[in-house]
Amino acid sequence: MTYVIRPATIEDIAGIAKVHVDSWRTTYKGIIKQDFLDNLTYSSREALWQRNIESEGNIILVGVKEEDQQIVGFICGSQTQEGEYPTYDADLTAVYLFEHEQGKGIGKAMLKQLFAEFKKLNYSSSIVKVLEDNSSCRFYEAMGAEFIDSNPIQFGGEQLELLTYGWPKI
Repeated sequence: MTYVIRPATIEDIAGIAKVHVDSWRTTYKGIIKQDFLDNLTYSSREALWQRNIESEGNIILVGVKEEDQQIVGFICGSQTQEGEYPTYDADLTAVYLFEHEQGKGIGKAMLKQLFAEFKKLNYSSSIVKVLEDNSSCRFYEAMGAEFIDSNPIQFGGEQLELLTYGWPKI
């Protein structure tokens, strides 16, 4: 099967929202309270992704099956928040794939394309934040990210650890 990675458009909102909700339900099962995951809706994520796509400064790419044009994953990044991590200028804010599409190289290809887009904007480094128990930590480490720090956050009514990884040079 062949996949294409391309910039997201307004027409992709429903597909991105479906990946977002479905992948949260598999990725965060046992990490985030189940009632929170059960209450995620496609419509609320569609509104979020419409705002994200319309917002200047966001780079959003989708992974699409070439044969039927189904969106199977997406990645999003932007400039880091001012002063947050002064030695890093870009922020990988989201990367999600349907669970059955993971391990096929799509995530790696999307990350490489996002970094290429960052370089066009003269960004030279990037961070990513991830919940401590999320298995994607291993993906980021395999892609060369280094652990930076850990901070407690309140999410879904409970305290979790948010890890920050970084690529000092992309």
